Amino acid sequence: MLDLVLPRPCLGCGAAGARLCEGCLGRLADPARRTPDPVPAGLPACWSAGPYTGVLRTALVACKERGEASLAGALADLLAFTALTALTASGDAAVTVVPVPSARWAVRWRGHDVVGALAAPVVRQLRAHGVVATLWPGLGQVRRVADQAGLSSTERAANLAASLGVRRAAGTPPAAPVLLVDDIVTTGATLAEAARALRAAGLRVPLAVTVGATRRSTRPHMATRRRVSE
Repeated sequence: MLDLVLPRPCLGCGAAGARLCEGCLGRLADPARRTPDPVPAGLPACWSAGPYTGVLRTALVACKERGEASLAGALADLLAFTALTALTASGDAAVTVVPVPSARWAVRWRGHDVVGALAAPVVRQLRAHGVVATLWPGLGQVRRVADQAGLSSTERAANLAASLGVRRAAGTPPAAPVLLVDDIVTTGATLAEAARALRAAGLRVPLAVTVGATRRSTRPHMATRRRVSE
């Protein structure tokens, strides 16, 4: 309601109107295959809309942590464009879009599930561009996990191991290959675990797309630096 009374400027250029204007949104769109280093076992081909820096980072944090729902549409546009680019490269004309579920504590704390909210408009946009896309929120947490912030690659993998599974209530999954959707890729541990759970259910998981991809330092003191949780 406050946004309607006192509209805030574009996060990119400061112009009045949308929180991400068309010009800034276009400049942010840089879909490419961005792979974590080291690459976790089982990670699908991983694409992101851009590096998790600058305006893209500010927008995602505002939507995810500060509840700025007005940014969801712009982030979904970036994610859909990335998905279309990845699918064009892979040659897949039909996909099952599966959002990576957030930890239950994170959803309670934030009051919303960002990735779940982005997945539906992504599916609509894929269909509008001729892709046979089906939304299947079939993944769920089967055990509690700790906050990922500050953990090393090895610690993240251990924290997430066997933490996801296919929900019985989701029903029979579509036969099309899976396109995993998430907000950020850091070490790739979350996406690798999601892919493992889906493959254990007999699904093919060739692709994953995210809004942002973090740039990771390989310096020895990196474990002491503050990082964004996946």
